[in-house]
Amino acid sequence: MLIVVNKPYQVLCQFTDPDGRATLADYVDTPGVYPAGRLDYDSEGLLLLTDDGRLQARISQPRSKIQKRYWAQVEGTATDEQLGNLQKGVKLKDGMAKAVSARRIEEPAGLWDRDPPIRYRKNVPDSWIEITLSEGRNRQVRRMTAAVGLPTLRLVRCSVGPWSVEGLGVGESVKMSTDEAWGALGA
Repeated sequence: MLIVVNKPYQVLCQFTDPDGRATLADYVDTPGVYPAGRLDYDSEGLLLLTDDGRLQARISQPRSKIQKRYWAQVEGTATDEQLGNLQKGVKLKDGMAKAVSARRIEEPAGLWDRDPPIRYRKNVPDSWIEITLSEGRNRQVRRMTAAVGLPTLRLVRCSVGPWSVEGLGVGESVKMSTDEAWGALGA
């Protein structure tokens, strides 16, 4: 089975936490499923859970090159040069990282409110970019945007391969069979 979840902000991508923070158990009541990839505690949006080890590996392994698309609200106004640098590649502590694509967008239609909202600074503009990656290193989007001078204020993963958060409210999920999931991957 595959569960497509719209993970809320400040929810851990695990089912227990000794410190009492919100976890997936607060939103998913299906035993035996595990995340296919991670999404940071302070990021929100699409998370995939499965009970199929092969499917989990196919989705999360970098060699699969499954694209992940993010909406990032960044501090500052993204320039063509900054977006170009994201696509050419930026040097991070763990090596070069480059986006498949990066472009300016308007605030995504239908985007839910975040609780708590990002801090608002009257004298500092912000803008939205959409960035697509084919790998997924720890906090990669945040590190990449910071490297080009656009610190991320809010990060929403909107799709992974054929799956998206479209139509899912915060904390909502939808289940599909393993056969449907493999079919969506074209396998």
